[in-house]
Amino acid sequence: MSDSTSASSAQAAREAAHDARETSAALALHRSLPPATRERARYATMAIFFIAGMMYASWGVHVPTVRDKFALSPGMLSFALLAVAGGSIFAMLTNASWIARVGSRRACLAGGGGLIVFGALILLTPYYWMLLIVLALFGFGMATLDVAMNAEASAVEEALGRPIMSSLHGMFSVGGMAGAAAGGALLAHGLAPAAHLALASAVSLIVLLVSIPAVLPHVPHQDEHAKASTSNRWRSGALWALGGMALIALIAEGAMYDWATVYMRDVVHATPSVSSAAFSGGMAIGRFGGDAVRARFGAPQLVFGSAGLAFVGMVMALVVFPITLVTMTGFTLMGLGLANMMPVLFAAGARVQGVTAAEGLAHVAGLAYFGLLFGPVLIGGVAQISNLPIGLYVVAACCLIITVIGPRILKRWKI
Repeated sequence: MSDSTSASSAQAAREAAHDARETSAALALHRSLPPATRERARYATMAIFFIAGMMYASWGVHVPTVRDKFALSPGMLSFALLAVAGGSIFAMLTNASWIARVGSRRACLAGGGGLIVFGALILLTPYYWMLLIVLALFGFGMATLDVAMNAEASAVEEALGRPIMSSLHGMFSVGGMAGAAAGGALLAHGLAPAAHLALASAVSLIVLLVSIPAVLPHVPHQDEHAKASTSNRWRSGALWALGGMALIALIAEGAMYDWATVYMRDVVHATPSVSSAAFSGGMAIGRFGGDAVRARFGAPQLVFGSAGLAFVGMVMALVVFPITLVTMTGFTLMGLGLANMMPVLFAAGARVQGVTAAEGLAHVAGLAYFGLLFGPVLIGGVAQISNLPIGLYVVAACCLIITVIGPRILKRWKI
């Protein structure tokens, strides 16, 4: 072994030890808090996950509205969806160190505030180019909140000493289901689309401001350690493996939010909001049971069974598409199958040695958001040259890939 290699290994060991000491300090502080304080942090985190899901689903309900308002072709609509993913990826690449430095409380407030404000502005933009800017900023706020609330979720899970990550993500799905169902009902009763987004934003802002004070106190990281953590982030094989699987999973999940409403409206000729409600309902059920299943059978087995179920559900929705009930059943199975993918991967990313939780989460989530970036464009491109059902077979293929490689990745890295 060369001197440079030995020095590099020693430096990596020192950085890992430093990271462990800071993690232990944060864990010791959080576990020293009264049980009632830790439980309040859990409820606050659940509420933040809820409004994130509600705002994202409220936007998803209006994908056809945006298409019709600006008379967009499938390719132009894909570019609008690309703006959301682009803003999200930019946030993942730039703000992880900032989140680690300022803590989950300030980051959740900033990211959630951006998500809410720009979510309210989506349908108020008069021009397509302005829409792209607003959607990019909406995606930036969403990604910032995503990393911050998942870092908080990991800290709360450690503080409580029991698995809760999937149930917290379940609140995102409940929020998505509520946002989609409320949006469909309000629009059916004549509420203007822009007024619906404004109402959802107002409710979300109130919940966010009430929840923020209960978030766990922040333990600052030293500046030198933050730089080392950023460097380790890009060298970690575990993070690249986790992020690659997350990328594939989010191609499938993002397509369901972005294209299922269009599929339900244009192909099945049914109310668009029922597709989001069915998918989000399946996600909620799967996530609220995911912690117990993972504890009993392990993450690899959970991922294998879940991805296989998602594949079956997507094929069902596409093969028997004229029947609304069958399509909704397929979307529900799809939600059940994908429910625990991101909770498992995020929980693993937050615990990779040598990086802060925010850096690990940002790396995994950043690669996942490339799936959000690539997926809608790919599906829209296939739909442009053929039709939407064929485009959505990409989603089924993603589920099949995860079924095959997902358990192997988790076993390889022992996570």
